[in-house]
Amino acid sequence: MRRASLRRPVFPALRRILVPVIHGCDSAPALLAARTIAPEVILVGFVPIRGDEALSAGAARAREVRQTLRRLAEGGAGRARARVRVTSMPWSEIREALDDEQPDLLMLEWPFQVEALGAGLETFLAQSSCDSALVRGPVPERPAKVLVPLRGGPHAELALRLALSLNPAELLVLHLNPATDESRDAPFLGLKQILPRLPGVRLKEETTDDPSATILAASGDFDMVVIGTTARPHDSQAALGPVATRLLQDSPAAVLAVRARHPMPASPADETAGVRAISILVDKWFAENTYQADEFSDLQLLLDLKARQGLTISLALPALNEETTVANVIRILRRSLMERVPLLDEIVLIDSRSTDRTRDIAARLGVPVYIHQDLLPGLGERDGKGEALWKSLLVTRGDILAWVDTDIVNMDPRFVYGILGPLLQDPRVQLVKGFYRRPLKVGGRVQAGAGGRVTELTARPLLNLFYPELSGIIQPLSGEYAGRRSMLELVPFFSGYAVETGLLIDVFERSGLEAIAQVDLLERVHHNQPLEALSKMSFAIIQAVIRKLERRYGQSILYDVNKTMKLIRREHGEYFLEVEEVVERERPPMITLTDYRERQKAKSP
Repeated sequence: MRRASLRRPVFPALRRILVPVIHGCDSAPALLAARTIAPEVILVGFVPIRGDEALSAGAARAREVRQTLRRLAEGGAGRARARVRVTSMPWSEIREALDDEQPDLLMLEWPFQVEALGAGLETFLAQSSCDSALVRGPVPERPAKVLVPLRGGPHAELALRLALSLNPAELLVLHLNPATDESRDAPFLGLKQILPRLPGVRLKEETTDDPSATILAASGDFDMVVIGTTARPHDSQAALGPVATRLLQDSPAAVLAVRARHPMPASPADETAGVRAISILVDKWFAENTYQADEFSDLQLLLDLKARQGLTISLALPALNEETTVANVIRILRRSLMERVPLLDEIVLIDSRSTDRTRDIAARLGVPVYIHQDLLPGLGERDGKGEALWKSLLVTRGDILAWVDTDIVNMDPRFVYGILGPLLQDPRVQLVKGFYRRPLKVGGRVQAGAGGRVTELTARPLLNLFYPELSGIIQPLSGEYAGRRSMLELVPFFSGYAVETGLLIDVFERSGLEAIAQVDLLERVHHNQPLEALSKMSFAIIQAVIRKLERRYGQSILYDVNKTMKLIRREHGEYFLEVEEVVERERPPMITLTDYRERQKAKSP
C-alpha cells in the first residue's frame, strides 16, 4: 500500500519514560505528557500501604492496579509491567523500579500521586538515578503554546529539551534577569548562544526580583509551562524550590517541573555550560534531520512530490579509471530511476581524464560524457574531484543535482533516491549527505564497520572543534550527496579532496543547520585508498577548514610555505623526504561566471 505522505518524528528529548500507576490516583496527566515527549512509556504499578496495615491487605488493591495496567496497555498508553509492587516504603520501591527499567525520566502526577506516596519527595528527587518531572494538569494532548521560564538554573537544559520535544506551534523562552547579583545569570549564557538558532523558539527577556509573580502573569497565555526546579545547589534537599512550587499550585496553565540528574553547572567559572547547551541544538537537528533510505523507497510518491513542485533532477557521476564498476552503476540507476520510474531527468558522466575504458563504456551506454579539464578552458585546468563536481553544474540542467561515486561495487537505487527524498519532502533542506557502513578489505578479508579513517581522524574532530553545530554529521566526506542548484551555484567549491567539507561549512554558514540533512544508505562497498593518499586528503581538509576560519575571523593563517607536504620515503635501508605540493584551491560560486549564466538562460523555456 502506498503511503499518503512522508512524515518525520519530532525531536525526542528522551527515549523511555517510567510512569507509576498508583492505586487510587489518576495517572492521566503524567501518561499524556509522557506519551507526547517519548516514544516509549513504561507503566509500573504501586500499592502504597500505611504503616499500621499488613502488606497482605493490599492484595485486592493490587488486582485493581493490574486491571488498570492491562486497560492502559491495551489502549496504547504504554508497555505495562505485570508485577505490581505492594509496599510500605513506596519511594524505595520506585527507586528499585528505576534501577530495573533504566528509564531516561520518571514522570509523576502532582499533587495526588506525590501525596499518595507519602513524605520523602525531596530526598528522593535529590538522589534519583534518572531525570525527574512533576506534571500538574490539565495537560493538553498537543500543547500549542509552551512557556519555558529560564533563569540560568542547573535544570534549565532539561526544561528546554522537554519543551522542544512537545513540538508546540509556539515556544517562548522567558529569560528572567535578576535585578541584583548578575553573576547568578552566568550559566544561561551557553543557552543564550543557541536559542536564536533553534527554529520556532522565541526569546523574551525581563528583569525581576519576583520570578514567581512574573511567570504566573505570563502563564495565562500558554497551554503549558515547563520549568526547572530549585536553582539551589544540587545536593540541597529543597528539591522543588519556591518558584516551581508556586507554579504547581497556582498556574492557570499545565505545569511540568523538571529536575535533571546531571544538572548544568551552577558555577559561573564552569565553561561546560555552553558545551551542554550546544548539544540541544545538535541533538534536535540529529533527531529531525537524520533519515533512513527506506523512508523514500516509494518511488511513485517521490515522483508525485517532484511533479507537484515542478522540479527537474540531474545525476552527475564523477569518475576516474572506474572501468570495472561504471557500467553496473549506470545500468542499475538508469533502469530503476529513469526507465521504470522517471525520477531522474538526466544522467551525465564527469570524467577526470581516465586512462582506462571508463569514458567509452559510459558513452556506449548512451550517457553524455564530459572531461572536466576541457570545460571552461579560459579558467585553466585543475585536477581533483571537487573541480569535476563544480563543473557538473555547468553541464546539467536539474533544479536538484545529485552526485554518486562510480566506484561503488554494491550499487543500489537507494544511493540516489535516499539522498533525493529529504529535498523533495522539505523545502528548507538545501544539502543532503549520505552515510553508510564501510566494510574495509584487509588481507583478502572484509572487516565490516572499518574504514572512514580520514573522517574519524581528521574531518569530524575538526568540525567538532571549530564548527560544533556540524558535529552530528556522521560522514561529512561521503561521496553520495545532493543539493538544490539555487544553493550550489551560490557557494565556492574546493577543487580537490576538501570539496565536501567546504560545501558543508558554506551551506551551514549561509542557511543554518536546518538546511542540511543526512540519510542512512546502509552499506557501501568500494575500493579503499592507500594510507599515503589518505594523508594527503587529511592535509587538504585541514587547509580547507583553516581557510574557512580565516574568512570568518578576517585574518590570514596559512602562507605558501604551508602548502607543501613532506612525505617520508624509505629506499635501500635509508629514510629521506620527498616534498609534494598539496594545495587546496577554491573555485568561485558558479553563478558568478558569465558562461554559466548564459547557459542557464538558454536552458530556460
